Amino acid sequence: AGFSDRQIASLAGRREAEVRAERERLGMVPVYKMVDTCAGEFAAATPYFYSTYEEEDEAPPLAGKRVVVVGSGPIRIGQGIEFDYSAVQAAAALRAAGVAAIMVNSNPETVSTDFDASDRLYFEPLDVESVSEVLRHEAGATGDLAVPVIVQFGGQTAINLASPLAARGAPIWGSPLDAIDLAEDRFRFEEFLRGLGIPQPRGGAVSSYGDAEAVAERIGYPVLVRPSYVLGGRAMEVVYGADHLARYIRNTAGIAPEHPVLIDEYLLGREVEVDAICDGEAVLVPGVMEHIERAGVHSGDSFAVYPPLHLFPAEIDTLVDYTTRIALALGARGLINIQYVIHAGRIYVLEVNPRASRTVPFLSKATGVPMVPVATEIMLGRTLAEQGYEGGLWPVQPLVAVKAPVFSMAKLRGVEVHLGPEMKSTGEVMGIDHSFEAAFYKALISAGLALPVRGSILLTLADEDKTEALEMIRQLVAMGYNLYATEGTAALVERHGMPVRMVTKRIGRGKPDMLDVILNGTVDGVINTPGPADREILDGLEIRRAAVERGIPCITSIETARAVVEAMAKASAVYTVQPLPAYRQQGFGY
Repeated sequence: AGFSDRQIASLAGRREAEVRAERERLGMVPVYKMVDTCAGEFAAATPYFYSTYEEEDEAPPLAGKRVVVVGSGPIRIGQGIEFDYSAVQAAAALRAAGVAAIMVNSNPETVSTDFDASDRLYFEPLDVESVSEVLRHEAGATGDLAVPVIVQFGGQTAINLASPLAARGAPIWGSPLDAIDLAEDRFRFEEFLRGLGIPQPRGGAVSSYGDAEAVAERIGYPVLVRPSYVLGGRAMEVVYGADHLARYIRNTAGIAPEHPVLIDEYLLGREVEVDAICDGEAVLVPGVMEHIERAGVHSGDSFAVYPPLHLFPAEIDTLVDYTTRIALALGARGLINIQYVIHAGRIYVLEVNPRASRTVPFLSKATGVPMVPVATEIMLGRTLAEQGYEGGLWPVQPLVAVKAPVFSMAKLRGVEVHLGPEMKSTGEVMGIDHSFEAAFYKALISAGLALPVRGSILLTLADEDKTEALEMIRQLVAMGYNLYATEGTAALVERHGMPVRMVTKRIGRGKPDMLDVILNGTVDGVINTPGPADREILDGLEIRRAAVERGIPCITSIETARAVVEAMAKASAVYTVQPLPAYRQQGFGY
């Protein structure tokens, strides 16, 4: 009690040094053995190394200038191949600059652990002890942790190692530790944005249920609740009342002073994402991405569109201005990702990540800006201007690119399909063309989310979605689909003069019910948008699970459903097939 995080880290580092000295005295220090990639046939030029505890060491420290790149470890929900892309790009940029790239990662399925991706690979767990031992080993006779480390490209796993590694003396390249801490510390972050005059949703960090209840009552329900320092929005939830909040705190959150729970005002609006590169003096914004789904769906599960199609020029100017001011005030070096929501004509900051994001590969390919190599060069001491880039917004490219999530719901038995603040996708794909509909249609096909070109669709819509779904329903009818709908949705369709067959919403209360038409193969697609009530969300679980387990597309967001239907109505006649560079070079409108 009474110690700051930095003091605690310092004390932990001192204790680690004492333990290390005792381990050295007892001979309990790892050595590194080689996995011979050439099976002894001839000398391996780029061998792998792993740690073990014996006397003979097969990995003498590399000579010359070298930098350690920390990967993202096992692929999981929240961290996937997009961070492996960043680690590989960083290693390539280091080697091109004449600096040896040392990769520390533990996933054999990734490109970063290929034999030619780096100058040396340590196949080690991504924990503080393992990475520290690699750094000590590479430091050689000095015995300290003087080899620079880049954690910016390994997602949340790598960035979480920044503070403990620095406490042990490792130089961390990229954004300063204080910027990483500030972005996660709710109280400091609020004060930081207030000083810049940039709005964010009202909220607070709490360490007890009583405080949580008080903050939620002050803000007003619904609220967005999440633990701090989490991966992929884990355990994040939209809470609609006091009972719901009590259940969340009791069942989900490990609430404690050192691990506070964050409670934010839930603003229903258009979500926007920005990736930027900062050298400390200038900020380059390669592009602004607009999410199709409204705020409340995790960014990793959202469809993202570049360039934004529904933002006013003044809104884009404000987003670039906010991003520039935040990055410079944080002292960011390299990549930074900021998520915003536009609500009632005002732009709010949702979160700031001073690291690579999962949209970096997507935006790099869409815009032609090699974001990771540029960021790596900044860490090596070259400014944006020295690399030929200016600050501000990169020229908008003559194309439309759509990032689509990929789900593995059929393989994850019992998992809720309905999308929310907690990430559920296991990958992503992109579609590029000269129009939104064509690019979106390509992304849908790649992700396996496209509706069949003909057949029957089951509609069961939340009351608040019914009005804005009318045009989509008309398009479905015009495209020749047969419609099945639950009672309330069917009444809406009939009231507007369109054909529909009603099915019973409550399973087992009539024939056919909505589960029957899925199980017997009557329908070929499901559009089900749950309402905000907790019971409604739970009631729909069975039909959503039945659909995905039978390979039937199931869409749970009204914004996504409308975009899917519009794209399928228009795209088949306009999509093109060209190499990626051709789309950036041709001056088609969008």
